[in-house]
Order: sequence, then C-alpha cells, then structure tokens
Amino acid sequence: MTDAQPNTPSFPADASTSWPPVAVPGQPADSAVPPADEGPDDAPAAAPLTEGAQILNDLRAQIKRYVAMPSEEAVTAVALWIAATHLQRAWQHAPRLAIVAPEKRCGKSRLLDVVTETVHKRLITVNASAAAIFRSIDGDDSPTLLVDEADTMFSTSKAAEKNEEVRGLINAGHQRGRPTLRVSGPEHQVQEFPTFAMAALAGIGDLPGTIMDRAVVIRMRRRAAGEKVASFRTGRDTPALNAIRDRLHAWLQPLHERAMEMEPPMPVEDRAADTWEPLVIIADLSGGDWPMLARTACRTMTDYEAGQDEEGGLRTRLLVGIRRAFAAVGDPAVLGTKHLLESLNADKEAPWAEYGANGLTPRGLQLLLKPYGIGSANRRFPDGTQAKGFARNQFLDTWARYCPEPKSADEPAQPAEAPLPGPAA
Repeated sequence: MTDAQPNTPSFPADASTSWPPVAVPGQPADSAVPPADEGPDDAPAAAPLTEGAQILNDLRAQIKRYVAMPSEEAVTAVALWIAATHLQRAWQHAPRLAIVAPEKRCGKSRLLDVVTETVHKRLITVNASAAAIFRSIDGDDSPTLLVDEADTMFSTSKAAEKNEEVRGLINAGHQRGRPTLRVSGPEHQVQEFPTFAMAALAGIGDLPGTIMDRAVVIRMRRRAAGEKVASFRTGRDTPALNAIRDRLHAWLQPLHERAMEMEPPMPVEDRAADTWEPLVIIADLSGGDWPMLARTACRTMTDYEAGQDEEGGLRTRLLVGIRRAFAAVGDPAVLGTKHLLESLNADKEAPWAEYGANGLTPRGLQLLLKPYGIGSANRRFPDGTQAKGFARNQFLDTWARYCPEPKSADEPAQPAEAPLPGPAA
C-alpha cells in the first residue's frame, strides 16, 4: 500500500485495473502495445489525490510513525475513525474504538496519544462517573470521549458492578436518540441528557462484550525486535498532529449534509454495518484508494471478531460443541443429556472443566441454554428406554442464527449408519 495512488471517483473499485502497458527497455517492442505516436514518457500520469485522500494519507503516516500497528487494516480503521469524529453530527451511530492488548507495553496508550491529538473536541479520562460523562456530552457538538485504562473499570466483578452505569451509558451512546433520564433541580423534574458521542477505550484484555460488539476493535501486540517507531514527545510532536486535526475539520465540516444523505454499499450487515458505516462514508468522501481500503478493513476485521466470538463466546462455544456432539454420532433425532455432557467435558480445550470437579453439570447446561429457550425433557430412545435428553430439532434455529456452519466443512461428514446412543451411552 502506498501513499500515492490513482484517484478512484466511485466504488466499487476494480483492483485488477492497471494503467495501459508501456514499452520496457530490454524487451521486444511487441511486448507492449502503446499508441504508435507515444513513447514511455507519454504514459498517463496518476491522477492527483483529492484533498481528503491526501489528509488521510498524512494521518496514516503519522499513526505508523509512532505506533507499531498490528496490520494495515488496523491503520486504515483508526485513520477513518479519527476522521469520523469530525462529522459526528452527521451519523446515526457513533462507533466505539476498542484498543485492546493481551498485556502491557503493546502500544495501546501510545496509539491513544495519537488519537487524542487528532480527534474532534477530545474529552480524555482514566476514570469518570456516569454523571460526569453524560453531563459533558452536548447533543449538538458532543466531545469525543477517550478512556485509558478502561480494563480497570470492568476487569473484576466488583469493578464491573460499580461501573455498570458507565457501561450502559457507553452502550446507549452508540445510537442517536438514546438519552438518559435524571431527576434534577429543586422541583425534582425529569431531565433528558444526551448520550450520543464517539468514544475510544483502551485497556488490557477484552472490554465487556456489549461494548466490543459496538466497536471497531484494534488488537495491539508487543513490538517485535525489528519493528522501530519514533519516540513521542508531547511538546515536540503534538503540533503536527494538531495540524492534521485542523485539516480534517476544515475538509469535513462543509460535507455535513452530503454525509447525512449517503447510504454506501457495505460488505457487512446488521450492527457491524451500523458501526462501520461512518468510516466507509468518510472513505467514499475522500476517494482515491480509500473506498476499497475501508471495505477491505471492514470485512477483514469484522470477520476476525466474529471468529473470536465463535471460539471464545461461552454460549456460542456451547452451541458449537453440542452440534459436534450430535454430528459425532450421526445426527440422531435425540441425544441423552448424559452422553451430551460426556462429549462436552471430553473437550480439554473447552472451559467446561471450570464448572466443577466433574465439569459441566446438567444444571449448568440448563442455565446456559435457558436464554435460547432450550431445555431438556424426558425422551424416548431407539432402544425403548426413556431418559432426560435433547431433540436435535430444538437447536436447528439457534444454530442457524448464532453459529451457522461454514459453507465448506473441514471435517468429513459422519456416516449415516453410526449407532444411535441411548441414555447410558
């Protein structure tokens, strides 16, 4: 990826399109087909970058100067998110930026430094009450909320309980028109406080799932031996970042109404589309390579987070494990609870061992499946016996909604003649 690319005025961009071939010294003349009256020096020059594309390129270069980013897609996402804060009034949804790392010294705070100096109307804190946050939000020109050390707010059950109101406020502020209500004044009147605002949160480990689901997630990692970045000094380096901030604001403010009317084609759906749409609109407004880069980052990063949820989300993982348990014995119509639990607890990489000395229990299984409306019942098995178990058709709709099978299965299909397990299997 380079900083100077042909200008692409509309999406989708055809990545296979190249400039007309020109003659190459040392090769036969017929190896290229230029017009008869043109030579190599007459090849068309790259179209000049638009103002927006140039500003975004400069912002991207500044991010990479100070931070070892995990991928080019992550650089693209951060640059577009920063730019989107300058058109906050135009958006229906305010995407969160979740900057997370597995441990300290992965560059998350340094990235937040760069973000802080380039976003619109920053409001940074390491700890704040919900009341302080929503009283700082202005419905017409909300600040960009920046929270460092966010893991300290949610890392333990006690901290999470204490900051439940903050989490709810951050979730509500993702969508316009979700005010919080408070009784205030000597007459105890109910007053609405807006919550809509862009927000970036940095911390060690994943943030609460409801926040991650509303976020563009940047998963930082520690620099390798060969990765070098410039040192960051506030007094010396912030003027250049502030200059980019001012250029972003000057470029985007006149485009407010145009941005409000845009409904760009998106490579994802549902909440992911809501979250990424402001970033894609910014990319489409800028032109150049950015429309293609934005959609590539959107698709790649969203797919990765979906994979993280499938592997790590407790209930989703349970559903996948149950599907495998049915498939391992030929997808029978019913499966005994005892057999199902034996299959789940046999997975040494699954978290079920943490549920007790013997792993997941019938009671624990019932509690995990309750939100899906699935429960065990007395079932009759092919050998004529009866015992507690589950019918496969209880899971079909839930599997399709929460963990659809990939189009091409990695594991071979189980033979149809596999034995049907009874309750004692």
